[in-house]
Amino acid sequence: MQRDNTQVTEIEDAYKLLAPIVGTGLAAILFAVTLFASGQSSTFTGTIAGQVIMEGFLQLKIPCYQRRFITRALALVPALIGVYVMGNGAVGKLLVASQVVLSLQLPFALYPLIRMTSDRTLMGTFANRLHMKFVAWALFAVISAANAWLVVQTVGEWIG
Repeated sequence: MQRDNTQVTEIEDAYKLLAPIVGTGLAAILFAVTLFASGQSSTFTGTIAGQVIMEGFLQLKIPCYQRRFITRALALVPALIGVYVMGNGAVGKLLVASQVVLSLQLPFALYPLIRMTSDRTLMGTFANRLHMKFVAWALFAVISAANAWLVVQTVGEWIG
């Protein structure tokens, strides 16, 4: 089986990686559907997380439609501003920038998660066992180190 060596440098060309598998016509549609599903999954996760935080921690109950509007506005407004300011050609750069920001914030979400799920007084019998604590803290260290390396490389490029 021959594989095409397709160079993909922008998000607009990413569907070409699927063309050898599903055909050229279906590749763009399949990529669009999966990208849309990924966005919906991310938005759904953010909406549910917002609901848990507002209702569980803040004891604040708001109607579902308002919560959905708020979380979607928080997701869409910055993206629309970025596209408006930087132009339509910057969508790929904005996507990469959003992923960098997400990767940099991941350790800040992991730390309390690992601490809380490892606390026997808080979690009882559901607390992480020793082997899971080891794996979780090791992954935390690897992710944090990778992010630190990324920051050092980026700052080095800016400086020199």
